[in-house]
Amino acid sequence: MISTAVTDPHKLFTFGPAEIEYLQNYLFEVEEPLTTRELLQALIAHLLETRQRQAQPDNHQGKIYYPGERYQPGDRLLFPLFNWASGTVQQVRPGNNPALGTFEVIHVKMENDQERLFAAALPSHPLNQRTFELPTVEASLTVEGILQRDGDALEKELEQALLKDKSLVRIAGRWFPRALLIDIHKGQLNLAEAVLDMAGGEPLPTSALMKDIELPQGVNPRLAEFSLNYALQEDERFDEVGPAGKVLWCLRRLEPPQVQHPPRFLEYTPVPTGTSRLSQEMLLLEQEVDDEWSDLEVPPAVEQAAISLIFPHWRAGTLPISRRVEKLFPTAYESQRVRFTLVDGRSGRKMPAWVVRPYRYVFGLGDWYKEYSLMPGSIVYLRRGKEPEEVILEARPRRVTRDWVRTAMVGRDGGILFATLKQIVPVEFNERMIIAIPEASAIDNLWENGPYRRMSLEQLILQMMRELIKINPQGHVHAQEIYAAVNLVRRCPPAPILAILTSHPKIVYVGDLYFRLDVSLLEEL
Repeated sequence: MISTAVTDPHKLFTFGPAEIEYLQNYLFEVEEPLTTRELLQALIAHLLETRQRQAQPDNHQGKIYYPGERYQPGDRLLFPLFNWASGTVQQVRPGNNPALGTFEVIHVKMENDQERLFAAALPSHPLNQRTFELPTVEASLTVEGILQRDGDALEKELEQALLKDKSLVRIAGRWFPRALLIDIHKGQLNLAEAVLDMAGGEPLPTSALMKDIELPQGVNPRLAEFSLNYALQEDERFDEVGPAGKVLWCLRRLEPPQVQHPPRFLEYTPVPTGTSRLSQEMLLLEQEVDDEWSDLEVPPAVEQAAISLIFPHWRAGTLPISRRVEKLFPTAYESQRVRFTLVDGRSGRKMPAWVVRPYRYVFGLGDWYKEYSLMPGSIVYLRRGKEPEEVILEARPRRVTRDWVRTAMVGRDGGILFATLKQIVPVEFNERMIIAIPEASAIDNLWENGPYRRMSLEQLILQMMRELIKINPQGHVHAQEIYAAVNLVRRCPPAPILAILTSHPKIVYVGDLYFRLDVSLLEEL
């Protein structure tokens, strides 16, 4: 007995031409843009209904074909070995094969209009001994159950299939047939530009733009909105910056420059390095640092996080979007830049900010850093906000005293010097990454014209170790301190630094992620 019961949704649902054609017709019928998830739900319901209908044999569906049976023109048959395709008998004639004896040949027109020949009235045939069951669908396979268990994976598969279909367009995660779009002319787009210009760079929803743009009367409002969204998307003047599920438009020329291009402090040229030689202890440090350029496996989503600032982000007014914290920030279906809201956890004040997805940072914190007197090494706490497009951040206060803090200055030779000086540190900080910066502009110049621009990463690490060891009585320095110091003058994630620390013949590992220089190099100090 052959059982064809279907229990695996991935085998039950394939997204071929027939399924895509059904969704095209479905969108034509509903006349409303739908998300991939909504289309998946409709398709699953359709396929389950079709399977259930096929599983209920009746006079219209036909009977299972067996070679030993006799058939008449007009009989409808089901063919198990052809994936239960059906066909109608058109003609019956005598067979002509002495080796088989007396039998008949039936001409069958299949459901795809192809004509095939089958043997009938043939008592000696292996298929006569087999009992077939019609395809059935497990009762547990409901639309809701499938979406809950396999919805995310199926949605990704369907999305890839939809992207290949040029007759459909997608805006902010919603699909619609290109042929049904309303024509939006240049004059209407110019009006949209004028409205956004008057907003002074503040993003606006499509509904706000539609108030000043005359669109055809009697058109489905959602279709009109979708058509305008598509026209705006195809015009380079406009940028869609809303988080997933929300469409907001802004003029590119009014966006902050740091949103269009990364500040110089955040420009990173990847350094080839292998992490295979890094110890588990080092990999844990890299994960803890939360550098946006660390190539780590995606960890489980977190509800809150603590980030220790490095100089580049402090100076640029940004926060890294590492793999560990990226789920805290709003994302988008297609937008490369996402406008959202930061909420000060202490005052409740709301601040506009930007997720810059290609370069993995959040921009818009410069004034907030100044307000709370943050410095490199200060800890910024993050947690989800009450609204999907809000993130709460906080710099936790500490008793204001003067603490002995590692301080970076620029010497007469144009190089970085470290000293341990008393500084006022009003918020919580990371002891290994704290670096007071009395004159930030002097360090800014090193990014343009300083001696470090000509150094290799290896030379830069050795130079920073020499300076850090001078203020450390033990004569060694922690890897996290080196990482923070290197990033004073060059953007670099931990892995390339750790790789050099573990492989350089003149650098000695002393345990617990502390390193010292070889005696021959110390003599040069």
